[in-house]
Amino acid sequence: MPDNLSIAALAKRLADLAGWRRRLAALLAGAASALAMAPFFLWPILWITLPVLVWLVDGANRSGGARIPWYARPRAAAEIGWWWGFGYFLAGLYWIGEAFLVEAEVFAVFLPFAVILMPAGLALFFAAATALAASFWHSGAWRVLALALSLSATEWLRGHVLSGFPWNVLGYALTYPLALMQSAAAVGIYGLTLLAVVVFALPPILWAEAPARASGRRAKAIALVVALLPLSVAAGLGHARLTLADTSTVSGVKIRIVQPSVPQREKWRPENQERIFQDHLELSGQDPAGKADKLAGITHVVWPEAAMPFAPLDTPVALAAIADLLPEGTVLIAGAIRVERGTALSPSPRAFFNSLLVFGRSALLLSLYDKIDLVPFGEFLPMRVVLQAIGLRELAARGEFGAGATPRPILHIPGLPSAVPLICYEAIFPGAVVHGSARPGLIINLTNDGWFGNTTGPQQHFHQARVRAVEEGLPLIRAANNGVSAAIDAYGRLLGHLDLNVRGVIDVPLPVALQPTLYARFGDAIFLAAWLLGAGLLGWVMWRQSHTSPNVDHQISYRYVTGG
Repeated sequence: MPDNLSIAALAKRLADLAGWRRRLAALLAGAASALAMAPFFLWPILWITLPVLVWLVDGANRSGGARIPWYARPRAAAEIGWWWGFGYFLAGLYWIGEAFLVEAEVFAVFLPFAVILMPAGLALFFAAATALAASFWHSGAWRVLALALSLSATEWLRGHVLSGFPWNVLGYALTYPLALMQSAAAVGIYGLTLLAVVVFALPPILWAEAPARASGRRAKAIALVVALLPLSVAAGLGHARLTLADTSTVSGVKIRIVQPSVPQREKWRPENQERIFQDHLELSGQDPAGKADKLAGITHVVWPEAAMPFAPLDTPVALAAIADLLPEGTVLIAGAIRVERGTALSPSPRAFFNSLLVFGRSALLLSLYDKIDLVPFGEFLPMRVVLQAIGLRELAARGEFGAGATPRPILHIPGLPSAVPLICYEAIFPGAVVHGSARPGLIINLTNDGWFGNTTGPQQHFHQARVRAVEEGLPLIRAANNGVSAAIDAYGRLLGHLDLNVRGVIDVPLPVALQPTLYARFGDAIFLAAWLLGAGLLGWVMWRQSHTSPNVDHQISYRYVTGG
């Protein structure tokens, strides 16, 4: 690390910022933090950007060098947290705007609102985190613990409030490389978030505030230990877990994953439906080298989400083609639109579902799943009556889908272990993969990331699905329209994959499931226990300080700069 004189000088300079300069520094630090996520994984950047957040909050708690009243601190800190979060989500979710360019002549007008308003709304969680932390802001390491507790709590809330959107939760910074990802099997992504804030924010803080005495060398040593020891232990245990990993596969199963890479602009046009369907059929009958093999030796074929952008159950010609495709003993798992119709007297469509359909020989429907967690503004319109009144119904581009029945079912597909189905972004919700106590042996994830083009969005989506496999200790078969399609084992290892915008197929075995991981058994209870332990420690320290020094307002000092 650099000398603490330079770090302390930086800390003081950041704390002394005010007005637009303070907001700009928070915005830039948040935006840079997005580099810690997929596909960049430059997580060392957080050793800079999270301490910047701490030092900016330090400054927000002062006015003219004096501490502002305790009741004003949360509001001042909330502003810093909001700007940091806004930068983070603006840089990390810019790709959402790509969806509005698919049919730009209709939807481009909404692009600025989506790209700005969504990050602005999500940043409120970071504002709440810094406001809460500021209420417990003390000197030294304890303010970092306050921030870690508040940020991990609000990240958990972000994954649950208003149906939740836990995209790029800070804990994903500790899921690359693969050895680090193994920790998700124990504590889950929210537990990793609590750890990440401590590991990345605390060392520079301790280093900057180390005194110019022998105790200062001890403080610097502690800073290095905090920075390196947890990561080294996690990486070491993860490496050992991978070294001892079970490499077995399910006997008699060979899966063909089809990735047609259909341009999103073409996908939903009625005149293209037959061609797209035929393309799926042709790809399914070819091996990875492109040679026709009529599915010889293939037990299961997997197509992506909405592979059939029509209702195949109501299309006899499509069912006949599927029957011709499938030899005896081969099963097709495909994404499609399903229509639920009214009575015989009134057969008009009553509801549309984004579904996973399982077909056997003669195109017999063996099983189905209707998507439960729908994408706001893409598959349903929140506050529909209000938004329709101001003319925003067009945002639900294909009309509204119905949500499937809960709890999420476990599918029993011939030739496979019991499987839990996830469609599209249902794979981003930690702890919500399996509903109920029954343990599946496989995750099947169908998705279509074609809406987001050649951006970071599809790579982030793929990485989050990969972490779900490790959390649950289950293999994952993922079919995406334009990538990334893959077979992933319960340790997050790739057995085969097709990158973004690649057209083709892969033939893969099915890895075995593991015994339930700690996270699969206890979910976020482990995170909650760690959080309560940290909160209890912080509370005890504050109580002790208030009784030993009842009249002292704990100031932050950067000794080499201020002479303190």
